[in-house]
Amino acid sequence: MENATKQIEERKKQMKIMCSVPSNLLLNAPTATNYMNDAIEKAKRAAELQAKIQAQLANKPGLLGTIVDKVQLVEGRIVDASGREVQLVQRTPTLKANIRAKRREEFKLVQDRAAELDESSPFFDDRVALKPAVRQRRPFKFHDPGKFEAIAQRVRAKSQLEKLQAEIAQAAKKTGIQSAAKLALITPKKDDTEELEVPDVEWWDSCILRAESYDDMDAGVDEKGSKQEQFVGVTHLVEHPIEMRPPSDPTKARVLPVYLTKKERKKIRRQNRREVQKEMQEKVRLGLEAPPEPKVKISNLMRVLGSEAVQDPTKVEAHVRAQMAKRQKAHEEANAARKLTTEQRKEKKIKRLKEDTSQGVHVSVYRVRDMRNPAKKYKVEANANQLYMTGMVVMYQDVNVVVVEGGPKAQKKFRRLMMHRIKWDDDQPSRDDEIGTVKSQNFGQIQFKICPTESLAREHFRKHGVEHYWNLAHSQSVLEATEDDTL
Repeated sequence: MENATKQIEERKKQMKIMCSVPSNLLLNAPTATNYMNDAIEKAKRAAELQAKIQAQLANKPGLLGTIVDKVQLVEGRIVDASGREVQLVQRTPTLKANIRAKRREEFKLVQDRAAELDESSPFFDDRVALKPAVRQRRPFKFHDPGKFEAIAQRVRAKSQLEKLQAEIAQAAKKTGIQSAAKLALITPKKDDTEELEVPDVEWWDSCILRAESYDDMDAGVDEKGSKQEQFVGVTHLVEHPIEMRPPSDPTKARVLPVYLTKKERKKIRRQNRREVQKEMQEKVRLGLEAPPEPKVKISNLMRVLGSEAVQDPTKVEAHVRAQMAKRQKAHEEANAARKLTTEQRKEKKIKRLKEDTSQGVHVSVYRVRDMRNPAKKYKVEANANQLYMTGMVVMYQDVNVVVVEGGPKAQKKFRRLMMHRIKWDDDQPSRDDEIGTVKSQNFGQIQFKICPTESLAREHFRKHGVEHYWNLAHSQSVLEATEDDTL
């Protein structure tokens, strides 16, 4: 009843307000009629909807009854049939910050999902990595307590171990153990059969021993046997071997040439001309040769010819000029006769570069760490060919061996090329080289040989009978590596 009374009073207040509306705000008749028609139409539609809802609810009679029985309003609280209070979900306002945070989380979940790519598409490239649209946040990462203490402890232990290893290596280097071990590793192994076979008599004793073994040396001789009976060719005489001349020594003693000064050379040239002139004068005096024509020039024309030049000066001048041209032509012909042809000049150059190696061949062995630069390889090959030197270049890792054979002058020029002209790696300026002489040449025209293994490089030198060249270069490389490790 109280609620109905309140509604009636509110309706009365609204009616009073409507009556107090000024006349200028009232609608005219046609407009009011339109509004009334719209209101009636809306009321009709609302009634129809209400009827439909009531008809649908009528088909389910127990739906509202159960709700009314279970949920009741008691003193402003909602309770169920048993009298317990029911907590309904209440909508509360949410802060914008929380809403944005929630949206970010949802967006992150969407971005983390792997994008579905069509790998069969012609525009698909698996080399391109997909980048997220939003950069990932990098939060603070705090280290666990004691982490850096453990790292420092490991560093100290490592430094102590390295120090101990350095001391051991230094001691091994002083005693030569380390170098000997390294050289033993690279020494080629011999066949086991050769090592196990021990001869009964060594080859240097087989020519003087009567017995076939050392054990039978005393068995076949009685107590009175002498050394002469045990050994063949052993006497009390001393044999002095004949001294032989080394093949590289020259047969004739070398005489140092005498170099004259410029003034002395001029003096000798004048004396030679004077002797030739005297010899020619003697032949003319004895009538063996006709006297030469006077050497007339334009400058001494009047002094030599005298009256003849005065009588017909044009004729005399022509005669003098013809004589001068004749002398010039004879001079040029003499120079042309002395001039060497193209083939002669080439032979002279080759003869100057080619040196006599019959008395011995000078050999140089160089070890280069890095020879991959094609420009340096070309310089080595071109200079060796220009100097008419033979040899070979074997390339294996950091042991590149250059062997060249030739005369002493060519070796001097090639050594300057290898040690000064070619700029090798500045960090590794040291290059090993060995120089010596051999009886004959072992290689042909210089060639480059790339060897992937150490055994192949050794076999290539063994084929030419100079395996010791490789042993020398490789052992130097191993010793150098050992010294670098100990430093």
